[in-house]
Amino acid sequence: MTSVKEFHIEEEATSDSLGRGSFVFTDDYSVFDWGKMPDQIPDKGASLCTMGAFNFELLEEAGVQTHYRGIVENGDVLSLEDASRPPWQMAIDLTQVPKLPNEGREYDYDYYHDAAGQNYLIPLEIVFRNRVPVGSSLRRRTDPADHGLSVDSWPEEAVDLEEPIVEFSTKYEEGDRYLDREEADAIAGKAEIADLESIAREVNRVVTEQAAETELFHEDGKIECCYYDGEIRVADVVGTFDENRFSYGETQLSKEVLRQYHKRTQPEWVQAVKAAKAEAKQEDIADWKSLCDLEPKPLDDRVLQTARNMYCAGTNTYTGLDVFDAPPLSSAVGSVQGL
Repeated sequence: MTSVKEFHIEEEATSDSLGRGSFVFTDDYSVFDWGKMPDQIPDKGASLCTMGAFNFELLEEAGVQTHYRGIVENGDVLSLEDASRPPWQMAIDLTQVPKLPNEGREYDYDYYHDAAGQNYLIPLEIVFRNRVPVGSSLRRRTDPADHGLSVDSWPEEAVDLEEPIVEFSTKYEEGDRYLDREEADAIAGKAEIADLESIAREVNRVVTEQAAETELFHEDGKIECCYYDGEIRVADVVGTFDENRFSYGETQLSKEVLRQYHKRTQPEWVQAVKAAKAEAKQEDIADWKSLCDLEPKPLDDRVLQTARNMYCAGTNTYTGLDVFDAPPLSSAVGSVQGL
């Protein structure tokens, strides 16, 4: 189980065959890699499932291979258009996820790939960026000149990029880190980095064009992929408000809203998380959370309702489907701006 969705297995994957299972989306949320937070956001799980299914079906129309099989309703696997209610369960093909041994912050990827064979989840996240918003990690890791921008320092407002940037980060390490292409290529195993980048750019194109047909702008996002019998398939979930960042006018619509809210209202906890991660890195400890001496506090009902309306109104707008009983996106955005 992840921090926001459960993983159900119907048929195990083997070294030479895909299995079958499903994601069950919950209303939990996570920020700053904390895992499950004290509250739930109503209808968030159905929002993620709806947007994920919608985007997987768009990708398959565009010829991109995925692990998606449909949404699940009353035990049947259906297309999104055949659903009679907001879905919360997604049927998927399963691949192998071998153990990734570690000693401190040193991880044994050779062991992972020896166990994986020709059927495995690639232990990378592939990140694409069309804009560098406030809160993007790119701002602290790079300078604008690294991306052909003619400014000395990152401005306070979002910065649009002439061409999308694609980066690679670790997936299963306790503290994920960005990689150069050589290390990413080694971690990817049999999958080619060039192919992963090409698929990420195609996913980015599909999601960006869909957003442009609505009132949203697609800022950045990520994908995960599996490798099966020489093919790369897009896995996990694609193009949701948790995996990607969108904006409406000057207002960002994504999980980043909750991150920024915690920075403003619970700065002591955010700083404690940052300090714990730094200490863990210095001491070569994988489990940074055990070093954190503060816990996050629950959110007010008003904040949870604002987040719920952001997820639901944003999903209605992006998909063009009237899935949720939610206010117009403009009203939901107004509430986000008031946080």
